[in-house]
Amino acid sequence: MKKKSKYVLIASHTLLGAALLLIAINLIQYTAGKYDIEKLNYNAEIQVTNDKDYGGGHSEAPVPYEMKIPTSGVHSPHDLKYGFYNEKPPYEKLVHNLEHGDIVIYYPPNTDAETLEKLNVLAHYRKAGSGILAVPNGDVPANDKIVATAWTKTMELPAYDEAKVGTFIYKFINRGPEVIPPEIRQGGGTM
Repeated sequence: MKKKSKYVLIASHTLLGAALLLIAINLIQYTAGKYDIEKLNYNAEIQVTNDKDYGGGHSEAPVPYEMKIPTSGVHSPHDLKYGFYNEKPPYEKLVHNLEHGDIVIYYPPNTDAETLEKLNVLAHYRKAGSGILAVPNGDVPANDKIVATAWTKTMELPAYDEAKVGTFIYKFINRGPEVIPPEIRQGGGTM
């Protein structure tokens, strides 16, 4: 009788392990497809400002930027993890992310919950070694709800527009002057 229960126990643990493995594989496949960057290729007409390239040196000191929302220039030697932020990190670190081909999407602090949720979803998209950061920013112009930035690129929108934001991300992600391979830069920066 003990021998039979031992076999039943082994068989049940084996089946449980196989079931958990299948669930994990399905979850990974679902997540990988859910955040496929190709889904952002709306090919919408967008108006993008080509900003002056202020260079890309590193400094630990605070940097007085020429632009209110900088898209290039001297910056921190440390960049940030991709994702959704509730507090604005220093521009010095955000500019470093842009140098690596990341997209930084700024939103005003009083942004509605629905838009915040959409930005949180966008912050999960990746391409190679680049990702997206959604960041609150009191410097967003009063008439705008979204300011999307890439290295030397700015797009201002008076309202959240999924097609325009998606098109901006699709066109400019992973196009910074210092692209890092994905196997080295998993999840973004060092901070």
